[in-house]
Amino acid sequence: MDEKQQRLNAIAAPLLAWYDVHKRTLPWRGTRDPYRVWVSEIMLQQTRVAAVIPYYERWMVELPDVAALAYAEEERLMKLWQGLGYYSRARNLQRAARTILSDYGGVFPRTYEELIRLSGVGDYTAGAIASIAFDQCVPAVDGNALRIVARVADIREDIMDPKVRRTFRTMVAEAMPKERPGAYNQALMDLGATVCLPNGEPDCARCPVSHLCAAHAGGVEELLPLRRKKAKRRIESMTVYLMLREGKVALRKRPEEGLLAGLWEFPHVSGALEDAEAGWPVEAWGLKTVDWRQKLQAKHIFTHVEWHMTGYLLDVRGEAPDFFWADAEALEQLAVPSAFGKFLSEVRRCLDGGPMAEQGG
Repeated sequence: MDEKQQRLNAIAAPLLAWYDVHKRTLPWRGTRDPYRVWVSEIMLQQTRVAAVIPYYERWMVELPDVAALAYAEEERLMKLWQGLGYYSRARNLQRAARTILSDYGGVFPRTYEELIRLSGVGDYTAGAIASIAFDQCVPAVDGNALRIVARVADIREDIMDPKVRRTFRTMVAEAMPKERPGAYNQALMDLGATVCLPNGEPDCARCPVSHLCAAHAGGVEELLPLRRKKAKRRIESMTVYLMLREGKVALRKRPEEGLLAGLWEFPHVSGALEDAEAGWPVEAWGLKTVDWRQKLQAKHIFTHVEWHMTGYLLDVRGEAPDFFWADAEALEQLAVPSAFGKFLSEVRRCLDGGPMAEQGG
C-alpha cells in the first residue's frame, strides 16, 4: 500500500469521531428511508443545503413516498421543483419512481448495481443511497470527497479528469470502514462543507484530520485540488414580452427537449430589441399594443450559458392562439423558471393590482 492510500486510510477513525459530535442537523438525516435519502441527494446536486431544506420539507408533505411521486401530475411536480433549477432532475425522479413501481413492485432497490440503473442516479447518488439506507460499503464521492482526498493525500492531478475521479473513488472505497459506511460518506460531506472548504479557504485549525493531511504539512492545502479551467459561458441576448390582457398574462410552454424543457415562459425573441423595433414581434403574434408600461433588464446565469434579457411590460389586445393567458391564480399553479424571476415579480404586482417598480433595470 502506498503512502497516499495509507494517509487516507488513517483518517477514518478521527473523522467519524468528529462527525459524531459535529454532524449537521438536517431534515433528511436520522432516517434510513431510501426514498428520503434519494430525494435529498438529487435536490442537493448543484444546490446549497440551506436552499434545499424548504423544498425538501414541502416535497415530503405532498409526495411522501415512491407511489405518490410516480403518480404526481407533471404540472404539480414542476411547481414543487420551481426555483431549484436543472428541472430534468425532477423528471428523472419521477421516471425512476415509475421504474421502482413497475420493475421492483414498489420496493426500493438495495444494491449499487440496481440503483445506478435508475434514471438520474449516478455513481455518487447510488453510493449515498446504498451506504446510508442499506449499510453497504460503497463510496459516495462528490466534490467534497474529491477535495479532501486531494488534500489529505497531496494528489496534484486534475480532478475534472474522469480517470482521476475513478482513482479517487477506488481510494475512498479502500479507506471506508466496513462497520459505518453511511456515516463515513456523510462525514466526508460534512467535513468538506464546513471545514475543508473550497476556493483555497480550508479551516485547518478546526480539522480533525489536519495532522494526517499531506497538503497541510506541505503548506499547499490552498492550492488543491487542481482542476482545469472551465470554458467561458456563452452569452445569449433576448427580448422578453410581459403581455397583459384583461387581467391575464401571456405564457407559452418551452419545447419538451433542451434547457428548461416543458416549463412555462414569457414569450421572447432573440436579440436585445430597442424601443423603436420592439413592437414588431407583438404584431407578428397577431396582437396590438395598447400601452407600453415599463422596460426592464435582467440577467440569469446557467452552467454554460448566460441570458441577458430586455423585458417589456405592455397591455395588448387581440387573439394569439399559441399563447396561454394566465390570471393571478393560474400563474401560481404553473412552473415558471427562476430565470424569469424578476419579470414574474412585476407581472404578479400588475395582476394583483399593486404598484409597479420604478422604470429601469
